[in-house]
Formats: sequence, structure tokens, C-alpha cells
Amino acid sequence: MADQPLVDFKGFDFNGYFQYDYGSGRILGLHYHSDANGAVWFDTEMKKAQQTIDQILPATINTIFCGANCLNSSVLLIRSNSDKQPNQYFIYKKSDSSLIGLGSGHPHIDPKLMGQRDFYRYKARDGMEIPVYITQPPGPHQDKLPTVVLVHGGPWLRGGSWEWDSAAQFLASRGYMVIQPEFRGSTGFGYAHYRAGFKQWGLAMQDDLTDAADWAVKKGWADPKRIGIMGGSYGGYATLMGLIKTPEVFRCGVAFAAETDLNELLDSPINDISMETQQVDMKVLVGDPDADAAMFKANSPLYHPDAIRSPLLMMHGGLDRRVPIGKASSLVSKVKDNNKNVEWIVYNDEGHGLAHESNVIDFWARVETFLNKYLRSTE
Repeated sequence: MADQPLVDFKGFDFNGYFQYDYGSGRILGLHYHSDANGAVWFDTEMKKAQQTIDQILPATINTIFCGANCLNSSVLLIRSNSDKQPNQYFIYKKSDSSLIGLGSGHPHIDPKLMGQRDFYRYKARDGMEIPVYITQPPGPHQDKLPTVVLVHGGPWLRGGSWEWDSAAQFLASRGYMVIQPEFRGSTGFGYAHYRAGFKQWGLAMQDDLTDAADWAVKKGWADPKRIGIMGGSYGGYATLMGLIKTPEVFRCGVAFAAETDLNELLDSPINDISMETQQVDMKVLVGDPDADAAMFKANSPLYHPDAIRSPLLMMHGGLDRRVPIGKASSLVSKVKDNNKNVEWIVYNDEGHGLAHESNVIDFWARVETFLNKYLRSTE
């Protein structure tokens, strides 16, 4: 073993792969993912190619793909993107250092109309540093903006990256600042960050979201009177808990495919979580339904419908096997008894996500209308 690593990423787990050249039998470089995607080249020829490509495309991250015989190939495939530019693809010809355009994943997106996206870390109330992505509305920087805390699902995964994010850019294009915290329990930021989320549904994991909103307010970026919370799956659960625990922070919420009862993660006979995961993993990650029964009840939205008094847009897939619709529907019925500002939408042909274009368009149209109603005004 070498005394020093080839590369070191402070604050990030290593997430990447080596570029191996089978013709020469050598490792040419390393692709990695820190706050964004990048590459380190050990081979002189590949390093030079990367520099040339970056000079031609200076405003984007340019990732090289070259197959098994990289050095002997006459061309390289390039994926180019940024916070404002969705994926574009090019062929790079080594012979004359030229690029041939292949197309784009979103050809109608104009980067000039996209918002700037940046990576930060803020301190939670217990001192833990929480990574976060901030997407500003396009145009000159503004303060005291209407804001959406967008919570990723999982929750045990990496939520985002610096590159173009469709959900964040949609909201930013409508004038909202978007906060995407990598709350404790998220992966990719070290084991201690992941471990800190064990048995913290509705507790410290939830506090991280509130602290993100407070941090943005203290920065002067977010209007404290116009902050909403939104997410799907775990993000939907966190949305409901945000309205329950901190309605003074979150003025409204949008929840899709939300888990409403922690017990369902461990004992549901109809969800698609394996028996092994229910009996072993979930007891470590979420808690034990017997030993932690009081905590489960305190942090399950299903048992606190009267506490949800803020405007709520809640949507679910009728075919969802990950989070079956039954308890979510029951919660909405109870919430409506004391809250008239509740919308309940069921997509009967969807599972745990949206696969049909018509439903995607309908979903975001409803989100836009809902947020415009409750976050545009300070009244």
C-alpha cells in the first residue's frame, strides 16, 4: 500500500471508478463524484485531451467515455453538463481536436433561463455539518425569496448533485429558491453522517430540514413567512412531519407517496420491502416497533391528523407497493375534518413514482398552482 492515496475527497465518500485501458493494461485515470462529477487523469495523453475539451467547452463539466481500448481509439464520447445545462453529447476526434454534436437530453432547455446552483454546508443545531444544494431563480440575485425545502426520498441515499436538476430548476424558474439538504442519514458524506440518522425519523433528521430553512433565513435569502416543504416517499413523510412539528416554519407542504406510519415499514404484509429488510435492516435504521413503540407513534403522521392545519397538497399512486395507499388515504380523510386547505390526488395507474408523461405534467401543474396560491403572498 502507498503511504498516500492517489486522490482524497474531504467530506465525501469515494464514489467513482477507474478508467482502465485494456490495450496497454494500465489505469489511465479516475472518475469521481464529490459535490459534482469530475475526473483525475494519470495518463498524459488523456490529461491533454481533457484540457483541450475543457477549453472548447469551458462552462460545463465534460466527462470522457472511451470504452475498453481508450488510447488506441480515434474518438472519445463526451458528456457535457452544468447546473444550467442538461446533458449534451459530443464525439471528440483526436486527429484534429474537433467536436461533433450528437444531441441533448433536453434540447428545448435554454441555459440562460436556468437558475444558479451552488453547494454549501450549514451547521445543524447539534453542530453537525449538513451538506446542502441551493438553486436560485434565474436572473440577478435576490433576497427574501419564497422558498421550497425539497426533501429527497430514500432516505439512505445521495439526494443530489451540482449538475442540472429538473425539479429544482422547475421550481426556480417559477421564482422560488430551492433548498435541498443532504440531511443526516444520507449517504455519500462519510459513515458518521449516515450513522447519525439511525432511528431519527421525525427527530434529528427532521430537525436538519428545519435548520436548513433557518440557515437560509439568517443568510437573508429566504423569506421566513414564505417557506414551503416538499418531497416524495421519505420526502413526503418529512413534509407531513414538517407541518406537524414546525408549522411556524413551513407555511405549506406538497407530499407524494408519503409514508404515514412507521410501523408499516416493518410489518406491512403488502408492501414490496423484503422480509429480511423489515426484520433486520429497518430495526437498525428506523427502530424496533416494540421497544420504540412510543417513538413510532410520536413520529408517525397517521396519529397526528389534528396537528396538520397548514395547506397540504398530497398525492399518491394507486398501484404503489412500496408505500401502499391505504394509510395515506386514511390520514387525508382525518386531516380534512379540521383543515379545509387539503387537496388529495390519486394517480390510479402509477406506483411509487410517476412513469406516465401526462401524470408528470399534471403533477407539476398542480404543484405550481398550489405554491403560487400559498407562497407568493406574505398574507
